[in-house]
Amino acid sequence: MNRERDQSHLEQQIDENLRKVYQRTVEEEVPDRLLSLLKQLKEQDAPNER
Repeated sequence: MNRERDQSHLEQQIDENLRKVYQRTVEEEVPDRLLSLLKQLKEQDAPNER
């Protein structure tokens, strides 16, 4: 029984840590270089949409 409880606690810790890492990643700002590249791609596609 003790082993199951320890395993459950370990899984809970892993879940919490994964959620924290994911949340930090979601909250990161998009780098300026990437935004610039996206803008360039949109500009390249714009003439094709007309």
